[in-house]
Amino acid sequence: MEKQSFIPQRVMGEALLISAAMNPDKTLAIYKDSEYSYKYLTECSEKMAQYLLHAGIVKGDRVAIFMNNSWQTIVAIYGATLAGAVFLVINPQTKDEKLQYILNDSGARILFTDIPVTKMSGTLNEVETLQEVIVTLKEDNIHDRIKFRINTYDQIFSSKQSLVPYPVIIPNDLAALIYTSGSTGFPKGVMMTHQSMVFTSWSLIQYLRLTKEERIMLVLPLAFDYGLYQLFMAVTVGGTLIIEHSFVFPTTVYKQIEKWKPTVFPGVPTIYAMMIESNKKTGIAFSGIQKITNTAAALTPEMIPGLKKVFPDALIFKMYGLTECKRVCYLEPELIDEKPASVGKAIPGTEVFLLDTDGNEVNRNGPGILHVRGPHVMAGYWKNEKLTEEMLRPGRIPGERILCTHDLFRMDEEGFLYFLGRTDDIIKTRGEKVSPVEIENVICKIEGVKEVAVIGYPHEIMGEGIAAYVTSYDNTEPDIKTIQNECAKKLEIFMIPQQVIFIDEMPKSPNGKIDKKELKQRKLSS
Repeated sequence: MEKQSFIPQRVMGEALLISAAMNPDKTLAIYKDSEYSYKYLTECSEKMAQYLLHAGIVKGDRVAIFMNNSWQTIVAIYGATLAGAVFLVINPQTKDEKLQYILNDSGARILFTDIPVTKMSGTLNEVETLQEVIVTLKEDNIHDRIKFRINTYDQIFSSKQSLVPYPVIIPNDLAALIYTSGSTGFPKGVMMTHQSMVFTSWSLIQYLRLTKEERIMLVLPLAFDYGLYQLFMAVTVGGTLIIEHSFVFPTTVYKQIEKWKPTVFPGVPTIYAMMIESNKKTGIAFSGIQKITNTAAALTPEMIPGLKKVFPDALIFKMYGLTECKRVCYLEPELIDEKPASVGKAIPGTEVFLLDTDGNEVNRNGPGILHVRGPHVMAGYWKNEKLTEEMLRPGRIPGERILCTHDLFRMDEEGFLYFLGRTDDIIKTRGEKVSPVEIENVICKIEGVKEVAVIGYPHEIMGEGIAAYVTSYDNTEPDIKTIQNECAKKLEIFMIPQQVIFIDEMPKSPNGKIDKKELKQRKLSS
């Protein structure tokens, strides 16, 4: 039998090893104007993996990463992966109470951080499972009352260690916990296996048409699954990742784009709204970017002309997804003008369908709850079987589980999907069910409107009233009557907001989504 010359990737760490073997000297990451090769970051990751094994980490142990975007974060992720650990990346802006909850809930044994330990030693001392903290920089004046060891990247890289055998990792093993907001107020850990993450990476690569020539701009946190997969896709295709901490300083990001010439720019609507505004003021545009992608919230049809001015040569990918399966569907960029309100069809290798509340398939163009079937679906929520059962339902094959998104969609005659709203966002007013998205789609078309969020609030007579929170561009704020009149022209009378509230900025979640829970709390307390 002829010897097989190529073995496909099966677990997460293999992507790094394969790409490093093929192009060792190629730049994997650019960070703070320094370039880091595949060879260098692979050696660092293997060194870190060996250290973790010497430190007693066994397959399945949890390793937490509480860091800003950096090359050291990449080493922590792949070091943990190669050692067989389950990694979790925590947003560095997470407050002490939530950080402590996530570390305790996950049972993390080791924490990587670039934040001074002295600032959070009290919080970390309350994590029973925590044995060691690995920091990027050495600290002085650390008091003696800490209950865990402290080590640094430099100490680990300079130490000499005997080689420990790597554990056998198979696709069914857990690769990561991705914590996402929960209805109880505490985040929930989404369990992702190596199989699901490898499959998802390749499916995204296929429909985004990525090649080894890509230079992906990362301004989203690696703690956000959308940011995390930019790393995985870059490594898997053998491309380059240009790393920024965030989009807090747009001018800095614009300069980095001009210098390093990315070909792919992943963003969220709030980032794109800022870039469109910059284009209106200065005419700035980025012709070298060939693809832009979006998540967190829908790209409204009204944003597309502005995006085409900012990225005149780019394919625009509209997508929908949720952490529990990473990505559900995408719209081919060639159809963005033909079907501007659609989020497309299922990603390659997966299936979607709409069911009613009784589990029956709905007719085309009828509203239904989106269900997802495929290898990318999560294994469940960490230590939360009850919540898992609410999201993972019996599938079409005995023993199979499919994902119930709890989001309302409709599917047209050609199979294209249209988001209508979350089932728990639906407003019940005057005996009618109202989708906030329908109202938002009308208001966001009004000149001067930057962002809009529609919520329901308790009302003695109607059951729920409708309030629209609006932000506007400079010096172009529309008046309340204009907004209500425009809604009256295009919506049923029961869908017209009783209140229109102008605010300076929308509250946002760490993932960049408009925080409607915060808006509801403001409304209730007003």
